[in-house]
Amino acid sequence: HAQVEESGGGLVQPGGSLTLSCTIFGLTFADYHLGWFRRFPGKEREGVAHLSRSGISKFYADSVKGRFFISRDNAKNTLYLQMTSLKPEDTGMYYCAAGYYSVDVAIIRERDYTYWGQGTQVTVSA
Repeated sequence: HAQVEESGGGLVQPGGSLTLSCTIFGLTFADYHLGWFRRFPGKEREGVAHLSRSGISKFYADSVKGRFFISRDNAKNTLYLQMTSLKPEDTGMYYCAAGYYSVDVAIIRERDYTYWGQGTQVTVSA
């Protein structure tokens, strides 16, 4: 059974940067598509950034395009989300997820992810 652990959340000022990490144990990391999702208070979870198992195919939500960057290090079983130019509206709980899909494309549908972390809180405030 896979274990997903996020880290790196915290409080940052508007315009600042933060990098989230997600380490996954208990599966063949290189075989899985990976993604970051977030949930705003009182709202449903939404996709932020997604990465295929090869790392070639990436997909970003329009709200973060050009500011957030997703990457993976298969040797460390770790997924990253580099967040720059942060805005107060980026405040929320951020979740890492892993899913298996036969085609090497970035997977954006939440239902296609099998393993989820508990989340790490990101707060953007002055």
